[in-house]
Amino acid sequence: MAAREPDRRAEAVAALEAKIGYTFTDRALLDQALTHVSAENQKARPKPTYERLEFLGDRVLGLLAARHLLETWPVADENQLNTHHSALTDGPACTRAAELVGVAPAIRMGGGESQAGLRRHRSVLADVIEALLGAAFLDGGIPAASAVFERAWRDELAKPPPSKAQNNPKLALMQWAHTLKAPDPTYRVVSQTGSAHAPTFTVEASVAGYPPLTAQGRSRQDAEKAAAIGLLQREGVI
Repeated sequence: MAAREPDRRAEAVAALEAKIGYTFTDRALLDQALTHVSAENQKARPKPTYERLEFLGDRVLGLLAARHLLETWPVADENQLNTHHSALTDGPACTRAAELVGVAPAIRMGGGESQAGLRRHRSVLADVIEALLGAAFLDGGIPAASAVFERAWRDELAKPPPSKAQNNPKLALMQWAHTLKAPDPTYRVVSQTGSAHAPTFTVEASVAGYPPLTAQGRSRQDAEKAAAIGLLQREGVI
């Protein structure tokens, strides 16, 4: 007989805890961090969702990333630290962190939304991994949150410091466009999703004569920078 969905999800939650290197004492916190708003009406008594924990987790992530950078890059100036901090905490980095530790199968979600693929949507994964950081902080303080951060962000932390182009990607993209005798690059907000306190912007960057490229960020400015970097990387400029 095939395993029922609750059993498969329980296995996914156990696997997730193994990958993040932390076992929650308060199981309700873990469950809340992994519960999408679409699951609210699945039972008579609605379950708390990850949104409030995401609010906390966003701040915990910022603190842990800042501490890591100060310890790892002792000679970096403030601009370099800010650039690398943005790279560690933006939407794409959070999504990759969530994918690394296998967050998607552990999310509690309404059937329709799950079947539609929302479970693996980039913004949902980014929100849930931040909620998981917030839950770990409440459950075990900074040591617990650090354990999750170091495991989930392992690949991001191993990346080299941003290049000069990454320090100011919009300027680098504009300079490249000028070498092509093209007009200045343009940026267009494609969408804004997520909660009001932690939105995710999707922005399209364009250079005349080249296909546009879209990227996401926690602010419009971060999304524009991410799109500029992506376009420069795709065209082999950096």
